[in-house]
Formats: sequence, structure tokens, C-alpha cells
Amino acid sequence: MLKTINLAKETEQLAATVLREFLMHIPVLKSTVPKIEFATPNSRIDFTACVDASGQSYLLVCEVKQNGQPRYVRDGIYQLQSYIAHLGKPATPVLIAPYLSPISQKLCLENGISFLDFEGNAQLAFGAVFIDRQVSSKPVSQRREFKSLFRPKSAQILRVLLRDPQKSWRVTDLAEAADASLGHVSNVRTALLDHEWGKVEPEGLVLTSPDALLDAWKASYEPPVEQELRFYTTLHSSALESSIREMFNSMPAEAKAALSSFSAAHWIAPYARTGTQFLYADRLALEQVKQQLRLSSSLKGENVIVSVPKDRGVFFDIYEPAPGVRCTSPVQTYLDLSRSGERGAEAAEHLRRMRLTWQK
Repeated sequence: MLKTINLAKETEQLAATVLREFLMHIPVLKSTVPKIEFATPNSRIDFTACVDASGQSYLLVCEVKQNGQPRYVRDGIYQLQSYIAHLGKPATPVLIAPYLSPISQKLCLENGISFLDFEGNAQLAFGAVFIDRQVSSKPVSQRREFKSLFRPKSAQILRVLLRDPQKSWRVTDLAEAADASLGHVSNVRTALLDHEWGKVEPEGLVLTSPDALLDAWKASYEPPVEQELRFYTTLHSSALESSIREMFNSMPAEAKAALSSFSAAHWIAPYARTGTQFLYADRLALEQVKQQLRLSSSLKGENVIVSVPKDRGVFFDIYEPAPGVRCTSPVQTYLDLSRSGERGAEAAEHLRRMRLTWQK
């Protein structure tokens, strides 16, 4: 508990320093040094700053959050609004955090709250002063958090949730459905709540913003390909389709393979035609794929690309659009298409409109 209190105090001290230095770099405020006054232990805000601009004095009421995710930002907004309402004199509410995502910034602006983060993103408005600044950098911790949320085991949990975003899940049931540990599910649950992509109802966790979650996943997605193999087959049209069905029907249960990318989209939400077949296949399935599709190695002119995945997550939620045809799930297909160039991005958005539209 003492460590947590000390960390909070350190964050408040750093926030005051960041605000002071930020204000002193504004031309109209350069001649003055903001007067910072930290609140008492029982106060509902962290500190105030008195600023002089063009002979006029302005009061900034500041609330500091160690975590700038929407869940905590919303709490800070409430604290600031409550404090200002009972203050009895004009003041500008300011929320400060180590990093505020575009969603968190939007929350502040929608509620009339100025903001500043340690990365340099800010919008401050008081009197004749208006500062709006955006930087492209994200803190390492933010990038690490996103990578953690979309790693294979966590992604498996997200796939279960995205099957039916309106379904409520108990932690134990979700862990069983996703073949994940209770600890892993709890971590994902916390991340979803922090980003306000989910909420906890009496029946359990339910997604509230599946589209925002999918957008974030797409932005962070890296194809989980260990090896990409390029082949040529003399099979075409109906003969190739028949061989693909036969391959899947005769494949042992322990071997995993599925049509992917454009080939999966052809069955899920047809959009762009391509002369190349795309598949995921693990090491156990690879030889059977090569034999039944009559594949020969090709340095150029390939018409079959087989990707050996780093993990088996791509085979989770295998989709069977027709007897004997196995595809990666709509979500996995969408993610792969989004990394397949301009035509792939167009096909991805078509698939999303057709198969990944959720109504609350």
C-alpha cells in the first residue's frame, strides 16, 4: 500500500513539473511562472496551478491519473466536474496522465475538460489562451500493453468473445471455451474494462465496443507466420477445389490446415478474385497438403502459398462454409487480408461489412 501511495505522489509531482514546463513554453505565458499548490490529503483533486496571461489570472484545477485508459479518465472527469461545481469561482479543469489515447482525449473534450499527458499531447483552453498539440509517439508501456493483449493466448480469448459480442461470460466459462488459464482471462478482462471495450454485468463480462476492439487488433496485428512456402500446382478450377475438399476430409485430427486470406474470403465474403490459393498448415499437415494438391516448389510463378504459423491460434474457430471446406475464421481472415496490400485491405473491409457487423 505504501509503495502505491508513493508512486501516486511521484506521478503527481511529475505531472506538476510537466504542466509547469509546458506552460512556460507558451509565448503569451513565458514571462510568468505558474504557481503550483498541492491539495490537502482530503481534497478531491491533486493540485491547482495559478497562471497569469495578459494581466489576467487563471486557476487550473488538476487531477492526475497514473493510468490514462478511458475507465480511469472517466473517473477523473467526474472528480473534476464535482470539484468545479462546488468551488464557487471560475476555474479550468485539467486532467493529466502519463499517456492519453485518442479515445481518452475525446472523452475529455466531450466533457469540457482540458488535458495534458507526459508525451506532449494537450488541449488547454482558458481566457484567450488555446493550445492544441498532438504528437505521434506512444510510450513503450502502451505499445507493450497492446502487444500483450493480442498475443496468441490472449487473442484466443478475444476470438471467443467476438463470436457473439452480446453474450455474457463468467471467467471460468470463458477460460474453458478459450482453453486459457483463469489468470490469462482475468488479465484480458481487466484490459477490456480499462479500454471500455467491455463491461461486467450480473451474468458476467460482455463486449460493449467490438468494433473498437477489432480496430485496435488490426492496428497491432502482425501475421503469425514462421515460414512462407511458395508452390506451383497444375490443378485448376473444379479439379483444385475437389482436391482441397478431399485433402481436408482425409486429414488426421491432429494435423491442422485451413484456407486463409483471399482463399478464405472467397468462401466467406467473395470480393477480389485471385489466381493464387492461400493456406495455413502446421508441420503435421504440410506433407499431405503438398501431396494432395500436387505441389512443386517454385521460385516464381507460384499459384499456391502455404504459411506455417508460429502458433495454432489461427486454427482456433475454424470456419466451414461448405462441406469439406475449412477456412480461417472471419476475424482471422479479416486480420490477414488487412495486411495483404491495397486489394487485401479492400477485401478486408468488404468482409467486415458482410460478416463482422454487430448490433447491440
